[in-house]
Amino acid sequence: MIEQTTEFRSVILAGERPGGSPISHAFNVPASVMVPVAGQPSLVRVMQAIEASERASGGIICGPAADVVSGSEELQSILKQPGFEWLAPAAGPAASALTALEKLDHFPALLTAGDHALLTGEIVDDFCNLAISPASADGLDQTGSPDLDGKVDYDLVIGFVPYSLVKAAWPESRRTVLKFSNGQFCGSNLFAIMTPEGRKALEFWRQAEADRKHPWRIARRFGFMALLLYLFRRLSLEDTLGGLSEAAGCRISHVKVEFARAAVDVDSVEDQKLAEKILLGER
Repeated sequence: MIEQTTEFRSVILAGERPGGSPISHAFNVPASVMVPVAGQPSLVRVMQAIEASERASGGIICGPAADVVSGSEELQSILKQPGFEWLAPAAGPAASALTALEKLDHFPALLTAGDHALLTGEIVDDFCNLAISPASADGLDQTGSPDLDGKVDYDLVIGFVPYSLVKAAWPESRRTVLKFSNGQFCGSNLFAIMTPEGRKALEFWRQAEADRKHPWRIARRFGFMALLLYLFRRLSLEDTLGGLSEAAGCRISHVKVEFARAAVDVDSVEDQKLAEKILLGER
């Protein structure tokens, strides 16, 4: 039986590509989530952020693969920490997320990445609170707590960081920017799967991963006109998510994550240097 409460439980995606990634080779670690950032592996920092939050708690760490784990005593020790359970990854991030959610059997669920080394408990709480009422940023009662009346308006909520925040903080940093008619955003690698129906969006994502070498299939899923409108920046973020909701068969919304550091994942040597600069600069 699926458990649904107002407390988020967590899924951390920590899979590794076969043979390792460029950043794991660069730092001579068994997996990219083990890249050290200011003295601690990225994965440890993500776990600590979730543990420090008030809204979310532990759950599933999906990955790395069993052979990677068995070859690293440090990784084995990390995965034995209370509050989290290791699960072997599936073929791809979306399939891994679906497998982990099935095992977690709890909604709402927070989905994030194991290389999100700049995540903090404050960011987690802010995102989860907004995800409960994404239609308005002021979904708070007079006590400053979310209005938790049991009503869930969306099945999946995605966090986006305004690019203006990131550019202002680190103008030299190169980030992937999503350009819409009403603004430019970076991903935050924060997703809230609010209901079991939200898994339909992950299934849609899994199918899109399978079609990544056949772009016409992806275009067929969204519609060629929608893709053209996006390429010419004629679609708003809301219209884009509306089309995605229709294609996936569930209700998808978004919230703005007002923390520039939420846009930084440690998946390259350059990002590792930036993350260390940010963390060491705070000391």
